[in-house]
Amino acid sequence: MALLDEVKSELSEIDGEMAAAQKAQATAMLRFGGGLRKTEKGIIVQAQFDSLEAARWLQHAIKHQYGHDSILNAVDRQTPNGPVRRYLITIDRGGVALALQCGLLDRHTHQVVGGLPKEITSGNIAQVKTIWRGAFLAHGALSDPGKASYLEVVCPTDETVIDLTSAARRLGISAQARQLRSSRRVTLKDPDAIERMLILMGAPRSAREWTGKRSDGEARGKANRLANFDDANMRRSAKAAAEACEKVRHAFAILGDDVPENLRAAGQLRLDHGDASLEELGRLANPPITKDAVAGRIRRLLQLADKVQRAQQES
Repeated sequence: MALLDEVKSELSEIDGEMAAAQKAQATAMLRFGGGLRKTEKGIIVQAQFDSLEAARWLQHAIKHQYGHDSILNAVDRQTPNGPVRRYLITIDRGGVALALQCGLLDRHTHQVVGGLPKEITSGNIAQVKTIWRGAFLAHGALSDPGKASYLEVVCPTDETVIDLTSAARRLGISAQARQLRSSRRVTLKDPDAIERMLILMGAPRSAREWTGKRSDGEARGKANRLANFDDANMRRSAKAAAEACEKVRHAFAILGDDVPENLRAAGQLRLDHGDASLEELGRLANPPITKDAVAGRIRRLLQLADKVQRAQQES
C-alpha cells in the first residue's frame, strides 16, 4: 500500500470524536470532495474520493449525524497514467436539507457558500483539526519519501484556500497558497510542519513512517552524491595522471641520457605507478620523499625538457 493510501486509511479509522468535530470533518469532505449540483428537482450533494475507507466514513457520518441516506458507487475513468478508480457519494433525496445542515447553503438566501461555514472555521481546535483531516481525505496529496517534501490539498474555490490556510495558522502551522495551472492548492513544504500536521490530523503512525523513510531517503541521497563526487574526483585524478605520464615520456625522449638522476627517478616513478597519487609516489621513492618534492622534481624535469626543446628549435 502506498504511503498516501496508508495515511488516508489511518485517518478514516478515527472514531469516537465529538459530534461537532465529526460534522466539521463531514462538511470539509463534502466541500473539498465535490459540492452541490442543482437540478430541476432540487439539489444533489456529491463528493468523490480516491479512498474507499474515506467514502465509507462520510457515508456513515451523513447517516448518523444528519439522518440522510446516500449512495456509494465506484467510478472508473481513464487518465494519462492509466485507469483509476474513484468512489462517489451521492445524496439525491434531501440534498437541500443536508446542504443547509452542513452550512454549504446560506440559510437566508439559499445561495451556495463559497468556502466553509463560519461555525466550523471559528470553532474549537478539535473542529479545526478535522477541517484539515476532511480536506486531506477529499483531495490531499503527500510526497514520497526521499523526494522534495510536500503535503498539499487541492481546493475548489478561493474561499476554501483562505479557510484552509487560516485553519493551519490556528494550528500553529504556516501553509502557502499557490496556483498550479487551473488548480488552487494549499501546500506545506517544511518536513517538520508536515510531520506535525499528520499528527494533528490524526495519523501519528503514518507520520513516523513518513519521517523515517524521508530520513532514509535523505541518507541515501547524500551517499549517492558523495559517491558521485568521489567518482568524479577519481576520473579527474586518472586523467591528470595519464597526462603527466605522457609529458614525462616526452621529456625523456627529448633529454635522452642527459637527465639528472633525481629527476629521472621521479619521472620513472610516475611512469611505473600511473594511478598513484603524489603522496604515494613519495612513499615509493628510495629514500622516501614528500609529495611536494616529487611534484617539484617532475616539474623541473618537464621544464628542463622544454628548455632543451626550445634550444634545439632555435639552432
